[in-house]
Amino acid sequence: MWALSGGHFAADFASGSVPAMIPFLTARFDLSYALAALLLLAVTVSSSLVQPLFGFWSDRRGVLWLIPGGIVLAAVGVGGAAVSPLYPVVVVLVFAGGLGIAAFHPEGAKFASYASGPKRASGMSYFNVGGNAGYAVGAFATGELVVWLGLVGGLVAMVPVLVASALIARELPRLSRLTPMRGSVAHENGVDDRRAMARLGLVIALRSVPWFALLAFVPLWVVAHGHSKSDGNRLLFLMLLAGAIGTLVLGPVADRVGLRRTLVVTQAAIAPLILAFVYIGGVVGVISLMLVGVCVVGTFGVTMVLSQLYLPRHVGMASGLSIGLAMGIGGIAAVILGAVADAVDLRLALTVSVIAPALGVLVCLQLPAPARSASRAPETARPLALTAD
Repeated sequence: MWALSGGHFAADFASGSVPAMIPFLTARFDLSYALAALLLLAVTVSSSLVQPLFGFWSDRRGVLWLIPGGIVLAAVGVGGAAVSPLYPVVVVLVFAGGLGIAAFHPEGAKFASYASGPKRASGMSYFNVGGNAGYAVGAFATGELVVWLGLVGGLVAMVPVLVASALIARELPRLSRLTPMRGSVAHENGVDDRRAMARLGLVIALRSVPWFALLAFVPLWVVAHGHSKSDGNRLLFLMLLAGAIGTLVLGPVADRVGLRRTLVVTQAAIAPLILAFVYIGGVVGVISLMLVGVCVVGTFGVTMVLSQLYLPRHVGMASGLSIGLAMGIGGIAAVILGAVADAVDLRLALTVSVIAPALGVLVCLQLPAPARSASRAPETARPLALTAD
């Protein structure tokens, strides 16, 4: 789990570097809000929307080498984008880096599931805290390096990512010995519930709309209010760091009180917290933004476990859908909200974004318990029983 979480840290370090570079790329190429959000869309489309394809490949054949290979591609794409002299080339390279991120996640999540044993939410929270922490540290470290060195700092930031890929490649023989626990929901006797997975995917998609808007526009919001780009990246880091801490907290909580109950409560809190950030600001706004990170990022592990419970015969595909396809909707929405910000202002765009998670609460309440899988998994009866709450 340490190796898998470390690999997740490296992959999402590269991913988190992209929003940190957006204010600097915006200034370099004189981009509008919509074109700035297009950079986030490029990495989101490639890192998210194609993840189910890698998940399908993972389920059919098993491609363990994609774990280090995906990290390498992520580092090369994002690092190259930082120093590219042309905006269209930046978009292409960011897209390529996103493909590497997409390649890592389904295979990494599948083996993390194998390593989790019966405490699925806790185990996946350990895997996800690596990614969430990596995203936060990537946003902060890359932002600071770019302030210090210019955009070449984005290239320098990818050096430790390449080192991490080499280290995890050495662990592949040990990882290859991990197998599904006998009697677990990942076992082939499970029953897929595609309708439940579709509902969960809609919840994740609605949750991701304001999240990607915040990723794209928090630094620009700070700059628009008279502060520096560095200040904007520090606020982004606080939001992401709070999310990483929330992952460690909410995983065990979900194992105790229920996956769905945890998801409903956190989903309901997102909209008022964003409105507090936009309209109150100050210390209250900063704390509210950090709590948004807890509610969104802290439940990544919860939604991943639910997706694997709903699709126990296709664990890799489930991971690709929960991390990738559903989250990709947020990247598309960020470009649309960027156009709203260009036409009116950024305040309205962020305000409109809260409609999506509010609707998501209603869908959350309709999520079923994965009862059929639970009946086939006596060894994991306790955690699965909790998912019905």
